[in-house]
Amino acid sequence: MQSDKYTMKISRLTIDKLGIQMYDRVSAVLAELIANAYDAEAENVTIDLPFGKYLAKRIEDEVEDQGFEIIIEDDGSGMTAQDVNDYYLNVGYNRRAKRGERTRNLKRKVMGRKGIGKLAPFGICREVEIITSGGTRAEDGFTVSNFILDMDEMLVEEMDDNGNVEPYHPIPGDQDGKFANSTGTKLILRNFDKRRVPTREELDRQLAARFGLSQDNWKVTLTDSTSQQEPIELGTLNIDTMPGTCIDVGDRPIKLSDDELLPVTGWVAYSKDPYRDEVMAGVRIYSRGKIVAQTRDFDIKSGFTGEFKMRSYLTGAINAEWLDDNEDLVRTDRQDIIWNSDSGSALREWGQNLLKELAARAETSVRKRIWDVFLENSHLEERLQNAHPNDSSIRSSVLRAARLLVSRADRDSVEKSSYANRIVRLAYAVGPHSDLLHTLDQIASLESGSVDDILDLFERVRLAETYSLGQVAQERVRVIKQLEALVSRRTTIESELQRLIETAPWLLYPNWTTLSQNQSLATTRGNFESWYLAKHGKEITTAPIIDSRKQPDFVMLNHEGRLEVVEIKRPQHKLTDVEFKRAYNYLKAVQQFIESSPEVKVDFSKAKLSIVCDELNLEHEYADLIDNSPDITCRTWHDLLRSTTRIHENFLEVVTKMQGELPDISVE
Repeated sequence: MQSDKYTMKISRLTIDKLGIQMYDRVSAVLAELIANAYDAEAENVTIDLPFGKYLAKRIEDEVEDQGFEIIIEDDGSGMTAQDVNDYYLNVGYNRRAKRGERTRNLKRKVMGRKGIGKLAPFGICREVEIITSGGTRAEDGFTVSNFILDMDEMLVEEMDDNGNVEPYHPIPGDQDGKFANSTGTKLILRNFDKRRVPTREELDRQLAARFGLSQDNWKVTLTDSTSQQEPIELGTLNIDTMPGTCIDVGDRPIKLSDDELLPVTGWVAYSKDPYRDEVMAGVRIYSRGKIVAQTRDFDIKSGFTGEFKMRSYLTGAINAEWLDDNEDLVRTDRQDIIWNSDSGSALREWGQNLLKELAARAETSVRKRIWDVFLENSHLEERLQNAHPNDSSIRSSVLRAARLLVSRADRDSVEKSSYANRIVRLAYAVGPHSDLLHTLDQIASLESGSVDDILDLFERVRLAETYSLGQVAQERVRVIKQLEALVSRRTTIESELQRLIETAPWLLYPNWTTLSQNQSLATTRGNFESWYLAKHGKEITTAPIIDSRKQPDFVMLNHEGRLEVVEIKRPQHKLTDVEFKRAYNYLKAVQQFIESSPEVKVDFSKAKLSIVCDELNLEHEYADLIDNSPDITCRTWHDLLRSTTRIHENFLEVVTKMQGELPDISVE
């Protein structure tokens, strides 16, 4: 039965715009309700909800509620029925203007201002039950006001006889008119839209980020309604910062004019680790203990020192009470600042200058952190110690090379084992060369010294050279073993072989230069012109290549005067007539390119086709062409494997004799 005890006068459009559309995330809704409890002088707030669950599911075209409830309960001042009608159901009631900037007893700065936070739950649900007790204590206790807000009914507009919109009357609940032993308010949210409750850890971070206050008489507790996990107490958002990067802004007021400075407190810094979620990203700006904006860069333009790392590591918390005082500088949904105001523009300029200083100051700290992460992931120091326990010069030269290679890397890269492995191998190959050159400089600068001193220095040169050559040899043998595994596996596909050869083209022909890899012949032509400019110091324009859109697997330069077109097929594959004809057409196109380009013909007088395929299934015409043409060769993968293994195993054998046994520092 409809009751007129509780009355809300509000445009249905207002409910839609200020409730449904502005607050569409669980954390944003809870933040508004927690702020209301704070303004009601609550000292304890408990929130009971299902962590990590979907509140509703979409089944075909229907949204089906899952029967969950979200309960928010506080021990604040509560409300009488009169308070409910005068304040709570009076949407847009400006509490600060009517009842002052601070709460009555605890003198807290009031967070709420525009009187719309009560509509926030309708961004995620369609029914809210309010049970509140307040006012003066009667003989039986505090009178309870209990009513239910139903969004579907609220959105129905009915007109009276005069054409005015009828007010909405919430239905009283079962507890209405009864008594409670204490003041406080409970909200029960039901009948949800398809929304997901964040996990325990996510919600803790999200809510902690929204509130910058920490007080003795203020506690928010979160409990999981679907498990027996221990409740969590909402605290401040703790972010590990990078040593040496934190800037305290308490002595850096914002200059609004020559005569007016706006005070701020807080800090900015680089986080120790890159952002794990958006809550940690950028600088959070608070006013009256509640977040009013979050910025990753204060709209700073690109092109300053440390820009890339700043956008990955910047964090901070700044308090600016004046943002939410007299002038309306906070957006209606309290999710951002009105930046085009005088104060907002001054804050933005102040923030941009601060971030430039931070980025420049923190560059060294960021590089050190990335180096530390690389050492943690690669275990390079331990591996070098195991490989060279008695040779500190080799250890230090490899570490110096690795540090140089890592200096411009980003955190995500050095955390990848494949990337760290590449750095280790390259540093091990290059580092000893640096030591070798340094030692040769020492030998050249000796004006005196014993024969033993000079022999010791030459011994260091020999060892440095041996280690570098040995590492190169080991790397090549490692790649050969990869090729061997691919060739012996029946399920290997062509693209796997393509990728391996792209990284190690010497598998096909040692000391050849790859001109193009699985690119069109038009690209090959452009690559040749670039190669010619680098080699001869002048630009040329070569003749177009026929069938320039075709893509051979590889085109390679033989420095003895030949262009080689290479086609590869997967192991155990039988080459068909169509495939051979396509490869042969590549050869004819490259031959025509040579004949029509005099500059090309000077360096490369002929072209050949090389096919790597285990079996042939060709007509006699094509089979005879392979057998009799000097421009076409065909070899199996096992032929290729045997030849390249023989070449590089001989190399490794020679180096091993020089050194004894090369230490293995490859990644496990």
